[in-house]
Amino acid sequence: MSSTSSSPDPAGARDPRVREALRRHRRRTVMLQVVLLVTWAVAGLGCGVLFADVLQDAWPGKYLGFWFAQQGSILVFVVLVLIHALVMNCLDVAHQRAIAGHAAEQAAS
Repeated sequence: MSSTSSSPDPAGARDPRVREALRRHRRRTVMLQVVLLVTWAVAGLGCGVLFADVLQDAWPGKYLGFWFAQQGSILVFVVLVLIHALVMNCLDVAHQRAIAGHAAEQAAS
């Protein structure tokens, strides 16, 4: 006797509304990660290497390209990790509410 065939599905994975909520959550988390990685690449590679001459010309006497290559990209990374943690917490809470709402609707019917 298989336990998977006789036990109910507690997460509601067969419910199309739950699968759509999972898809939506995954899409949002992937988009967040892409935006944060592109931001980090622009700050680290762009400001530190590609735009170093432009930054040097914008503020004469300041080595902003060197600063971004050494410290700026690290600071941007730390801020992006904080942003990722805060936004993911909000996304996870919203996702849990959506799943709980679908489970309550399914239990009521």
